[in-house]
Amino acid sequence: MPIPAAVAPVVFPRRPLVYPDDVFRVPVLVVSYFPAVDGVVRRSVTGDIEAPIDVLRQHTIETTRRVVEALELGSVYRGYRDVAAQPALRYDVVHSVEFIEPLPASAKAGHTVPMTNYRAIMERINIGRWVQEEGVKEVWIWGYHGGVIDLWESNMAGPFGDISNSDRDAADLPVFDRTYTVYHYNYARGASEAVEDHMHQIEAVLRDRDEELFWRRFVGRPREARCGWAHFPPNGEHDYDWSNRKFVESDIEDWSPEGGTRRALNCERWGGDSLKWFIYWMESLPGRGNAITYRGRPLANWWTFIGDWDGAMKRGLGLVE
Repeated sequence: MPIPAAVAPVVFPRRPLVYPDDVFRVPVLVVSYFPAVDGVVRRSVTGDIEAPIDVLRQHTIETTRRVVEALELGSVYRGYRDVAAQPALRYDVVHSVEFIEPLPASAKAGHTVPMTNYRAIMERINIGRWVQEEGVKEVWIWGYHGGVIDLWESNMAGPFGDISNSDRDAADLPVFDRTYTVYHYNYARGASEAVEDHMHQIEAVLRDRDEELFWRRFVGRPREARCGWAHFPPNGEHDYDWSNRKFVESDIEDWSPEGGTRRALNCERWGGDSLKWFIYWMESLPGRGNAITYRGRPLANWWTFIGDWDGAMKRGLGLVE
């Protein structure tokens, strides 16, 4: 194919979002573990970072803000093209809890280092009250990794089981009559790595609802140049290939199950930046008012499965209405 001279980069305007009446509200509880001694978090505990607790605390506050911004912006259907489009999700940090101690961990079969004990964390913060009385849908844990402790990027518990990027152990979280999802961030990293946790959770739940439609037709087979996924953009050739300058013809910006209009693109479209790629990909998911059909039936707003998993499951909602 001819090589285009240039690709216009996506512009993600930092405009105040206007939340529609039907926006899905996602209340979040933030839990931070800082194993500090004399005001310093030590690498001997975290495995990969050492810094004053005040520095790490400010980093988590600012990164949490950026994660909220990215997730809300990502829920705007093709917002890179429609400046009037509105978000499907609204994240509200309702409370934050901080512990000046190491993450609780315990041995688990199949793991060479201790696994984060999520049940212990949830019981420590009385998660039942937050989920059942305060309506919390997500818990964001700020901690560490560094090869000294294992973690799950996402973990789910609720009446409809655990659909997450974990081993889906039914006993590792307390279960109530409402679903909540736990995300585990690493404060040695930034907003991109935190948002990637959410990307994999989105992939898990959409694949669960309709593997053929989401994984085969939206994501596409390797080198098929459809929409790709977290690690593989449409022109990706290996994991984390976000800065590949090779051009491909992809229908990501006009996707429909049977095939949309393709255009030549490469990493210039998302600036070769992982976080911008995540936002661009999320904005391409069928969202509010997508008007896409499949075999004569309209597609659902796929953000329903992130914003109201229990409601979607009770209604038996699939990716197609």
